[in-house]
Amino acid sequence: MPRMWLLFWPAVAFVVGSGIALLFRAALLRALRGWFGASPGITAFLAGIRLPSILWCFVLGFFVAIDMVELPRRLAVPLRTILEAAIIVSITVTAASVLSSLAAAASERRAITVGVTGLFRTAVRGVVLSIGLLVLLDSLGIQITPLLTALGVGGLAVALALQDTLSNLFAGVHLLADRPIRVGDYVRIADTIEGYVVDVGWRSTRVRMLANNVVIVPNKKVAESIITNYDMPERRMSLVLPVSVGYGSDPDRVEAVLTDVAVTAAREVPGLLAEPGPMARLIPGFGAYALEFTLIYHVASFVDQYFVQHELRKRILRRLRDEGIEIPVPVRAIELRDGSAAPGAGATGGAGTR
Repeated sequence: MPRMWLLFWPAVAFVVGSGIALLFRAALLRALRGWFGASPGITAFLAGIRLPSILWCFVLGFFVAIDMVELPRRLAVPLRTILEAAIIVSITVTAASVLSSLAAAASERRAITVGVTGLFRTAVRGVVLSIGLLVLLDSLGIQITPLLTALGVGGLAVALALQDTLSNLFAGVHLLADRPIRVGDYVRIADTIEGYVVDVGWRSTRVRMLANNVVIVPNKKVAESIITNYDMPERRMSLVLPVSVGYGSDPDRVEAVLTDVAVTAAREVPGLLAEPGPMARLIPGFGAYALEFTLIYHVASFVDQYFVQHELRKRILRRLRDEGIEIPVPVRAIELRDGSAAPGAGATGGAGTR
């Protein structure tokens, strides 16, 4: 009975300490939600600490209870060490998850200049977990210096065995640092792969093509290829549309008609920009059978060009017909000769058909 009575106050201290910590946790979470609202960053932070913070409250209650009772040293020291290790592990895992989520949320708000990719988030988690592991080992009384030396020797052997994997890893780091492509950009890689960048991972880059297929390209190949990024320095791009008219047409009138069609379409066709304004030029100029004009216009993004070209061609064709401007068509004449005629007869009196 006396022993049970000795455990009464530690149990009370555990319940009271844990209860106060839980009340403080609830008030703090509510205050953070009220101060910052429902922003992506605070939402990710609160989601990351919701469960671990409950563990911290109970660990705090255990610490208070241990201080209320005098345990033998052979029990008190290991118990405190276990509780400290639990706190370090929970804080480390929580920090890794929260920081990677905050980085993604900051990238969506353009608060940071680096596009968040799978490699970037993995690097953030890896750095935090490594620091937490070193702190945990130090709290357990394990010497870190010999361990780092052994890891250095072992790392050299691993590097020699995984040369291809490491080349892709460092190529991914290069892509992340140099930023020739970013997540969401429309790019062309090696003249064969064209689409939106979905992710730059630790080994490969994923590109979603217009056919909704994902092409996975090793980072090393991406880094060594010629890349065309249609979203840099901005998504707006200039395009040209060739238009041929007859030699009997008035060049000034054709220029005015093409410009008017494009300006009117810019107010009605999605993706066609009114600024910079469209313009028509007699370039390349004098063709074999027609005057060759070029209509220059701008679209909001690379994929907008397809619908814009479709609409412009229809409107230009209707307008040229309404204006009576000839659209020349090349005509090829085929001459048929009688093969049974005597040699040389075709040159003097052979029958010809056109």
